[in-house]
Amino acid sequence: MRLFNYSLLLLSLIILSGCNAKKEKEKNTASLSDRYKNDFYIGTALSADQIEEKNPAVDSLIKKEFNAITAENIMKSMFIHPFKDQYDFTLSDKFIAYGEKNKMFIHGHTLIWHSQLAPWMQKIKDSTEMKAFMKDHITTIVTKYKGRVDSWDVVNEALNEDGSLRKSIFLNTLGERYLVDAFKFAAAADPKVDLYYNDYNNEEPAKREGNINLIKKIKAGGGKIDGVGIQAHWKLQHPSLEEIEKSILAYSALGIKVAFTELDISVLPNPKDLNGADVNQNFESNAKMNPYPQTLPDSVQVKLAERYASIFKLFLKHKDKISRVTFWGVHDGQSWLNDWPIKGRTNYPLLFDKNLKPKKAYNSVMELKETKQ
Repeated sequence: MRLFNYSLLLLSLIILSGCNAKKEKEKNTASLSDRYKNDFYIGTALSADQIEEKNPAVDSLIKKEFNAITAENIMKSMFIHPFKDQYDFTLSDKFIAYGEKNKMFIHGHTLIWHSQLAPWMQKIKDSTEMKAFMKDHITTIVTKYKGRVDSWDVVNEALNEDGSLRKSIFLNTLGERYLVDAFKFAAAADPKVDLYYNDYNNEEPAKREGNINLIKKIKAGGGKIDGVGIQAHWKLQHPSLEEIEKSILAYSALGIKVAFTELDISVLPNPKDLNGADVNQNFESNAKMNPYPQTLPDSVQVKLAERYASIFKLFLKHKDKISRVTFWGVHDGQSWLNDWPIKGRTNYPLLFDKNLKPKKAYNSVMELKETKQ
């Protein structure tokens, strides 16, 4: 009897050891894109250095964790079309090749945006010249990558916080018709590619209503629009899950896809008069506005993890409506929030820290998918 019990105990220990080893292996090899592959794409924004694969450790992390990519800056007008008769596709070619090599979903960002324009574009005053520029710019870029880019942000940030149209150089020279034309030009250049309108704070009630009206006008004018991008530059307490959910439902009801395109969650205080996520806004720095210059306290790490978990739980609830969730950066050290809206701060908005280590927030998102949905 004793021999039997000893043998049984030994067998149990072997089985337990095997199970633990299997769990440890799964933990080490599991990734965001694998866990969510049946739900939606998990993407990240790539910097120029990342596109050129300058850091092997970062490159390895990108390839493991993500299956969709967006160019952080290099496809914006000032970089890809620096002079009237000159395009520079050097880095965008590498970006497309990177996505193709790694079998990733490739998102183009962005064709028409009032910010980060080349200096020569800002001097256009004539409506005929502006429309010709728009047509040439959109047609040239979209045609070049026809069949290779999966979706485009055709127009970026055309709305004010109250839902009215931003008085951009495009609106001032062409009127609101420019929105319809932009989508028509893109669709003509590549009829099969998905076309998105992208903005920040468009989960807020007033701006959401303006965005809905904008989408309806584009459709009524004969423009092809396949989805809306909610940038999702959020905070620990704001916006509410209720408003995010209302937005998913409202946009989906228009018959379009919903993507969360620039997700990050700031853990730092911001100036009271901060308005949205306009890159042109800057404020003076002080110690109160930079409370965690060296490391993020564990108590805040926990809050960040809980916030990410609640958001992804909502995303999973509506996964049939969501096409892609993209983080705005690979790791904390890369985040634009270290310099905006106050330069020189240390923020911790992503799932990986500056040393490329997964944070509690990463674990909280992964744990949602540990059991089959």
